[in-house]
Amino acid sequence: MFGKTIRSIAVAAGIMGVAMSGALAADLRWAHVYEEGSSYHKWAVWAADEIKAKTDGRVNITIFPASSLGNESDINEGLGIGSVDMIYTGPNFAERDYGPIAISDYPFMLKNYDHWAAYRDSDLFKDLSAGYLDATGNTVMAITWYGYRHVTSNFPITKPEDMKGLKIRVPDSPLMLMFPNAVGANPTPIAFAEVYLALQQGVVDAQENPLPTIQFKKFYEVQSNINLTGHIGNSLIIVIAASAMDQIGDDAETVRAVLQEATAKSSEEIRQSEVDLVQWFVDEGITINEVDKQAFQDALMPIITDPSKVPYTMEQFERMQALAQ
Repeated sequence: MFGKTIRSIAVAAGIMGVAMSGALAADLRWAHVYEEGSSYHKWAVWAADEIKAKTDGRVNITIFPASSLGNESDINEGLGIGSVDMIYTGPNFAERDYGPIAISDYPFMLKNYDHWAAYRDSDLFKDLSAGYLDATGNTVMAITWYGYRHVTSNFPITKPEDMKGLKIRVPDSPLMLMFPNAVGANPTPIAFAEVYLALQQGVVDAQENPLPTIQFKKFYEVQSNINLTGHIGNSLIIVIAASAMDQIGDDAETVRAVLQEATAKSSEEIRQSEVDLVQWFVDEGITINEVDKQAFQDALMPIITDPSKVPYTMEQFERMQALAQ
């Protein structure tokens, strides 16, 4: 009887200790589609270690890279069904649930990196993240720069007419179809993990991604030209499912702070690599082509300013443009 009493007291003390800590133990699965050698994965690993240390082990995160838990559509769906707890995802996928969250990813929306950084730190981004939370129950914790997207091909592309009829791979999202459709290309949605093989086998003739992605996915091995269209200033957001936020409890602000620090570091790293990689690709024998960017912008501006063709309001568009001042 005495032994049972001691054990009961010990169990009760343990339960009380957990309750007083402000958070239950959280064991989270963080899924993404990027290789282990990418900046996104590197800083995710750093963040997981920091979070575990700063929460005294209450929040443990295991990272599943390289589409190991599914493609980007799969992991977005996984937030709702519980197969994943947190993800890196493009706003172009998140917009399926709340359209305005993708405003920064629309073609030629951003003037430059500083414009994007102003958006990251803005009330507009906070408001859109709150709208996404209301629509999904999931929380946008941080945003990282992904880079300017450029078209790769096996011949030079310098003006919109050069893309007419071009079979080009794009991510499976309406936002990403906008640019190729506007210039008369033939967009083909293909999962990220399958792009290299699709290019190699001629299923598509071109693709578009930021320079760091072109490097770490080795697309330059099967494409001879990089055409500096810079048509989209791309981001990734870190989203945590509602059920996972419940597990994190009072440690949420610690988790948020670490994730925002990690994304700030990865953003600067990606920004610098975009500068450095132009010469790297030249040294690899890849042809780098400057383009008539104004001609591409002229093809897209009537679309991104047409309220019937975009999910954001013109008031949100104007707030976005004001951030470039």
